[in-house]
Amino acid sequence: MRLCWYGSLGQRGPRRFGSQNAIDAAATGPSPSETRYLQPRLDFDIRAAARSAIEAMNKKFYSSAQAIWSPGDPWWLSGVALTAVIDYMRKTGTGDYLGQVENIIRVQRTQHPQNGGEFRADSTDDTGWWGLAMIRMYDLTGNSTYLNIATEDETFMYKYWTSFPCGGGIYVDTKTKTYKNAIANELYIKLAASLHNRIANDTKYLSRAETAWTWFQRSGMIKGDNLINDGLAASSNGACYNNRLPVWTYNQGVILGALVELYRATSSESYLTSARAIADAVLSNDGSTNPQLSSPYDGEGGGGVLTEASCKPDEPDGCNHDQQVFKGVLAYNLAELDAAVPDGSRPYRAYLERNAQSAYVNAREQATDLYDVGWAGPPFRNSTIGKQASAVGLLVAVV
Repeated sequence: MRLCWYGSLGQRGPRRFGSQNAIDAAATGPSPSETRYLQPRLDFDIRAAARSAIEAMNKKFYSSAQAIWSPGDPWWLSGVALTAVIDYMRKTGTGDYLGQVENIIRVQRTQHPQNGGEFRADSTDDTGWWGLAMIRMYDLTGNSTYLNIATEDETFMYKYWTSFPCGGGIYVDTKTKTYKNAIANELYIKLAASLHNRIANDTKYLSRAETAWTWFQRSGMIKGDNLINDGLAASSNGACYNNRLPVWTYNQGVILGALVELYRATSSESYLTSARAIADAVLSNDGSTNPQLSSPYDGEGGGGVLTEASCKPDEPDGCNHDQQVFKGVLAYNLAELDAAVPDGSRPYRAYLERNAQSAYVNAREQATDLYDVGWAGPPFRNSTIGKQASAVGLLVAVV
């Protein structure tokens, strides 16, 4: 088993795109990550907790017959769960779940035969989640089969890039082609940049990733406060504008991992500057102008726990099964940014640990190691694959 990074960090000089925008400008000076959440908050074995959460996820939700978690739930959730399990093995240097993961991939790559399988789904975001899981599996095993699948996924997603409307961008809906949203394009940028970092002498994937990021910056989805709305609305002349749909946590998350991959590809710190501005906007958001994403830090050790404002844990129908996993996606992408900061300061580590501690204490059912959606509470009531995969993603991010 190989645990290694495929790529050539630093082989290319820095590059920037045009003038600095509001994201870069907002990142100057001390950031929330440097002035708040300073003390780590773990009083338990994080590696053991992550493993226990995976075991609980398998016991409660995994279908051996169908080689997927919670077959009745959205397919992409298993792609997220798979990524977290692979990351656990990468971080711990174990092969504990390798047989299970290989079987999941073997079975699930045959889905959507109308598109030729290989995770090419009827929505580009579904393809992106599984494609990124293939990148992780390649990093774990060094088996080029997984990298080849990821290249097919990139090709499939790129087919849905059009210059009209919006001047660029990938459609999320492959059949109707009506919506260009944040998540499909963030996943695409991360996938394309990841491929570049693992394929020798590549220029195609890097060029596509850079072009997509430049378009994303200018699309209007990133607001003046550096938070990202759900997507774009188009006028009849092809001009597009922010549709003001919710500021979901996963839209703030995947772009962080995408920008880290671009930084690794180019060594340009402009990508980290942009990523840190978005991350700091999440940490400092108090709900005054947007739905609250991170509970206020009270200076005495309280607060600072990620929340999904449109996914209220005290309302039974406040959050669907898709939305329940969003915070975990942000957590593991934030961990990628944290590890990439070149001075080694790990500016987001304490924040991630605070969230892991809070989830372990407030969202976990002690008897089962299942997790509910509210990392800050209320106490455990029930779990789903979305809730559990989100918690696994958080815990593995801190391992």
